[in-house]
Amino acid sequence: MKALIVAAGFGSRLREVSPSKPLTSVAGMPLIARVIAAAREGGATSFVVVTGHESARLTSFLHALDPAITCVVTQDWALPNGHSVLTGADAIGPERHLLMMADHLFDPAIVARMIAAPPAPLALAVDRRLDNRLVDLDDVTRVRTSGDRIVAIGKHLPDYDAFDCGVFTVDGRFHAALRHVIATGGTGSISAGVEALADTGGAVAVDIGDTWWLDVDDARALAQAEAAMQGAQPDVRRTALTA
Repeated sequence: MKALIVAAGFGSRLREVSPSKPLTSVAGMPLIARVIAAAREGGATSFVVVTGHESARLTSFLHALDPAITCVVTQDWALPNGHSVLTGADAIGPERHLLMMADHLFDPAIVARMIAAPPAPLALAVDRRLDNRLVDLDDVTRVRTSGDRIVAIGKHLPDYDAFDCGVFTVDGRFHAALRHVIATGGTGSISAGVEALADTGGAVAVDIGDTWWLDVDDARALAQAEAAMQGAQPDVRRTALTA
């Protein structure tokens, strides 16, 4: 399955460590290289990466990593991340594909689970472990579900039962929902597109169970990622959840 990776943002909370969040080293490997490697292991077959901030450096790195990776530049990477998705939409097409963030690390099993999930306009990997110590409650996107349906999503959602893990499968109906949100004055964020589909029953949640993931958004999370990735053993990553 094809994969679209959003890698355009400024990464302000990691600026003290690295000028480019996707190229930030995690235990000796750039963050985006770890994302791509895990996605490949989980079943991703090709990649479109949307760049913005530090675009030239990132594109050069990705083409050296794999010349088959397609890089597209979003013209205003300060806009909400849904605009980056739409920048990549023409390159990846309307067929069902993976959608991932360049700053979310994950067990490859999550990607495999998403690929195997029943097709839907949008499916989102969610973590129902509300006591997961690796989650930054001040920054994580929260999700409320009804069965396997997503009914609400947002960073400040007061009533929630899961966390957004940053790994999706989507198709052209999600692109259309984002375009509609933007055309009607919405923020244009990925979450706004999820909400639009949730209103019509088109957004579903896929429980990741006990698998590992981490949003590497600041220096603290980077240290957690480096600790978990030493040796890159799945049992080490899972141990980090309860350490």
